[in-house]
Amino acid sequence: MKALIAALVASAVLAAAPSVPAEPDLAAVRAATERFRDIKVALAEGYIRDPMNMCETADMMGQPAAQGGMGVHYFRPDLLGISGPPNPRVTGTGTYTDFRAPAILIYEPQPDGGMELVAVENLVFKDAWEKAGNTAPPTFHGVPYDRMIDDPATTVDEAHMFAPHYDRHVWIYRDNPNGVFAPFNPKVTCQYHKRATAMAH
Repeated sequence: MKALIAALVASAVLAAAPSVPAEPDLAAVRAATERFRDIKVALAEGYIRDPMNMCETADMMGQPAAQGGMGVHYFRPDLLGISGPPNPRVTGTGTYTDFRAPAILIYEPQPDGGMELVAVENLVFKDAWEKAGNTAPPTFHGVPYDRMIDDPATTVDEAHMFAPHYDRHVWIYRDNPNGVFAPFNPKVTCQYHKRATAMAH
């Protein structure tokens, strides 16, 4: 009888527990973000271009140039919890990690002036993430997000003007020899971007 009661209680607890959506596979992420290949759709849905208009490359971040580039970032301030301009760095309160509607879209400038979607990204600010009770970085498919903090001893800004944060790139629109979750992609170029300078402190 005790075993039956325990089983019934456990069943009731499971039924009452809020459902947590399963982590999407890469095909689901692509299906959910396919519409953003048209940058006009992204803009209409609240994504804004990086105000600094940077097309980021590995060498700009103090890494070997052979690692490649990232591209130009378009982000949703609401999903990142950003409510104001850098002071002195971009910071926010968001702890959002759903790649089906990513906080950041990354585009590669094209020869004709257009923009081609190459990757999606999520970013959480370290302070906000830890204040939410987390003691380890967020993960996606078992891979921890990259930890990004500027090193004041170097001439480049490793955190690209952002406060300490965790981020994860997912290269679902451009094959990446470095790996689908790597920060940079040697198959991405910024050669058609008019403003590609090193990011200093």
